[in-house]
Amino acid sequence: MEGMFKPGAFKGKTIVITGGGTGLGKSMGKYLLELGANLVITSRKQEVLEKTAAELQLQTGGQVLAVACDVRKYEEIEKVLRETESRFGQIHGVVNNAAGNFISPTERLSHRAFDIVVDIVLKGTYYMTLAAGKHWIAKKQPGTFLNIVTTYAWTGSGYVVPSACSKAGVLALTRSLAVEWAKYKIRSNAIAPGPFPTDGAWSRLLPGDLVKKFDPAARIPLKRVGDHQELANLAAYLLSDYSAYINGEVVTIDGGEWLRNGGEFSHLEEIPSEMWDVLEKTRGKGA
Repeated sequence: MEGMFKPGAFKGKTIVITGGGTGLGKSMGKYLLELGANLVITSRKQEVLEKTAAELQLQTGGQVLAVACDVRKYEEIEKVLRETESRFGQIHGVVNNAAGNFISPTERLSHRAFDIVVDIVLKGTYYMTLAAGKHWIAKKQPGTFLNIVTTYAWTGSGYVVPSACSKAGVLALTRSLAVEWAKYKIRSNAIAPGPFPTDGAWSRLLPGDLVKKFDPAARIPLKRVGDHQELANLAAYLLSDYSAYINGEVVTIDGGEWLRNGGEFSHLEEIPSEMWDVLEKTRGKGA
C-alpha cells in the first residue's frame, strides 16, 4: 500500500486528469504530485476543484491547476489544453477518468439518462483524446493516454447497460489508437479497476441497506476491496517511461473478481466442507 516509484520520477512532467477533483482521480493525482509531476484536474464544479487543488498542494507541495470543464463540450476541452500549456508549457499525459453511471433495469431508464452516461464516458473520452491527440501530433510531441474502463467493458453487464456500452467503446478507442497513433509516439492504455470504494460512490449507486447486502468484497477471491494507492501505483507506471513498450493494453486490477464471477461453477465456493464430504461419498471410491 506504499508508493512504488522513487521520488522525482515525474519531475517536469504535466499530467491532465479528467474527473480529478474527487475519488480515484484525486488519488491518482495526489501520487503523481508526490512524484514531482505538475497536475491539471478538471470537472464541472470549479469549487470542488479549487478545494481539492488547495488540499493536494498543501499535502504534496506540488503545483495543481484546476480548470472547470464539461468533457461533453469540445471547446471547453480545448480551453483546458490552452490553459495547461500557458501554465506548464507542455502536456505529457492525459488520464480519461471522468465517468457517470446508473444502476437500474434498462427499461426503467429514459433515453436522456442513457445519453447522460454515454455523453460523459464515451463522448467525453473521445473528445479529450481527439483534442489532445491532434495537439500532440501538430507539435510532433510524444504523449500517453490512460483510460479508466471497467471489467465489464469486454463482458457486458446487466443493470449498467449505458456504462457497459460506453466503456466498451472506450476500450475499442484505446486499442485502435494504440495502433494508429503509435507512429506519432503516442501510446494508449487502459486500467479496468474492480471495487475501489470512494466517499459516497457506493452509497449513491446502492443506497441504504443495499450497500451491506451487496458487499463487493464478498465477490472477490482476495476477500477485500482495492486500496487507492494500489491503483495509483499502476496508473503511474502506465504513464511513465518505464512502460514505454506497453501499448494498447488493458490492465485489470480487481483481486480476481471478474474471473471468479465469470466461471460457471465458481459460486460453489459457498458450499461448506461438510457438504463436500457428503458429495465425495456419493461419488464412490476411486472417483
